[in-house]
Amino acid sequence: MREGSLEAPTRHDIDWTDPDFINTEKIDEEMRRVFDICHGCRRCFNLCDSFPRLFELVDENPTGELDNVESKDFKGVVDACTLCDMCFLTKCPYVPPHEFNIDFPHLMLRYRAADFKKGKTSIVSKELAKTDRNGKIASLTAPIANWATKTDNALTRPLLEKTLKIHKNAAIPKFNSQTLVKQAEKNPLPLNKDAPAYGQKAVIYATCFGNYNNPSLGLAARAILAHNGVETEVVYPGCCGMPSLEQGDLEKVSSNAKHVATELKSWIDKGYTIIALIPSCALMLKQEWPLINPQDENVKALSMATKDISEYIVSLSKTFGLAPGLEPLGENITLHLACHARAQNIGQKAAEMLRLIPSTKVDVIERCSGHGGTWGMMVDNFETAIKVGKPAAKQAIKNNNRLVLSECPLAAEHLMQGIEKDPSETLSFTSSHPIEIFAKAYGLEI
Repeated sequence: MREGSLEAPTRHDIDWTDPDFINTEKIDEEMRRVFDICHGCRRCFNLCDSFPRLFELVDENPTGELDNVESKDFKGVVDACTLCDMCFLTKCPYVPPHEFNIDFPHLMLRYRAADFKKGKTSIVSKELAKTDRNGKIASLTAPIANWATKTDNALTRPLLEKTLKIHKNAAIPKFNSQTLVKQAEKNPLPLNKDAPAYGQKAVIYATCFGNYNNPSLGLAARAILAHNGVETEVVYPGCCGMPSLEQGDLEKVSSNAKHVATELKSWIDKGYTIIALIPSCALMLKQEWPLINPQDENVKALSMATKDISEYIVSLSKTFGLAPGLEPLGENITLHLACHARAQNIGQKAAEMLRLIPSTKVDVIERCSGHGGTWGMMVDNFETAIKVGKPAAKQAIKNNNRLVLSECPLAAEHLMQGIEKDPSETLSFTSSHPIEIFAKAYGLEI
């Protein structure tokens, strides 16, 4: 074994059904082993707040070691982890197959799974993770829901902070009264039969965000693919379960995986590629689900058939060539690469896609936005999330491009809040998703 784990990182299956997985003593023993290695290494000091908390916890101990650190104090380290996977994939020299066998994010997940099983997860966290139920209700009352969640609503936001523990200044995604699935059904698009990729077929997995919050992501993707001759179907069997994963509810994630994979398998059998609109959802389908359900053949098939939307368009470009029509935007772009896009190990696909737009310079930021799903919205985390995302916000300001894009819509909103808080900000920035800008470059109406 070479020092520094120069081999490609590998991940072990998540054996969440084994009683030892949530055994408190065994978890504590493994955390002490891992934390001791992390404390001696410190390469992850600037990734998130978990590692500074860990190092401070040990450094402030009179011995400077873990021996007298109380196990109850580990919870602060766990709570700061957003499961972004960047420590595992970009920093840690000791991930498998290295003999130290460090997988920090999945150890944090194991701790949360034990807490969830023992009823220690808050009711608010559990309810916020029910994205399908929440999306359906909020879509029915979208104008009211969007009014109530505006950050400048001095009437409702303090109430939400008190009841749901969502910070009153944290941006909350808006809801749409018409889901992506419904809009796609009402407006079929003709295919460009002259396009080089004509004859290809893809299912757009709407994701809960694309379906309930921002259908324009799916509509933009569908318009681009139709222009490129790709037959598409918009499908939404249910949530990928990332919010439940964040809570440690692995049984719910497993159930969602089996249900969605079974629904999508029929499309895969008919030759369709599955496209996920949000990087976190693509990551779940590609990597997390097979680790949680390693014996499920439908989950395996879905993992192999899934592509991120930017990844798919770049693949079309390289394999067939894209249909003509892309025009310069007249301005350059700052692109934030979402952590869960980077975690897919596919390269900078969104940047590759945007660089297909003529005469367009793309500046890339590979730093965490600090958001971490619902984590960054909460009272206990919002200020920390802004702090973690500060380097990315400063880089966006330095790039001085009006368009600031992110593949993660939540990260985009959070970055904009970080930019607004920076006293050096002078330019009026606009955030969007790369797929919407690519559709704009094609001149396509969404």
